[in-house]
Amino acid sequence: MRILTACLLFTAIFASSAEAQTNAALAARLQRLEDIEEIRTLLLDYGRFLDARDLPAYSRLFAKDGEWVGGFGSAQGPAGILAFMEKNLGTGPNRTNTFHILSNFEIEVKGDTATAWSRWTFVTPGADGKPAISQAGRYDDTLVRENGKWRFKRRTASNDIPAPK
Repeated sequence: MRILTACLLFTAIFASSAEAQTNAALAARLQRLEDIEEIRTLLLDYGRFLDARDLPAYSRLFAKDGEWVGGFGSAQGPAGILAFMEKNLGTGPNRTNTFHILSNFEIEVKGDTATAWSRWTFVTPGADGKPAISQAGRYDDTLVRENGKWRFKRRTASNDIPAPK
């Protein structure tokens, strides 16, 4: 009887431990997928807010010490990025009907930090009024979870077409 009781106790403990490990592994996988989806939304919101010229919302996508680096300079912190973008893009609506196409997201999450790589294409109305690609390039991102939300720690925008001079 003692052997049977010991075997049942061992089985219960082992099964409970295996179930806890399985639950922890599932929770980690689920968190990773949720993080990737939140980051993908951040990447898309970047283009959406930029194209809508909602520069206050755009600037809030950056961490408190976040940095934007691109072809027309760099800026740091949400307030600095807002002022920089208002200086370069103005404060009015997007009257030229330009927009970005964002694609090829590669996202790597490591706890409360992440990296991302993606492509961008800038579309403008052509002389005939039809959409025309005027520029294309890539983003290299470092991201951080700040106050429970993913934010850009550093976003570097590089032009591939036309090639930088």
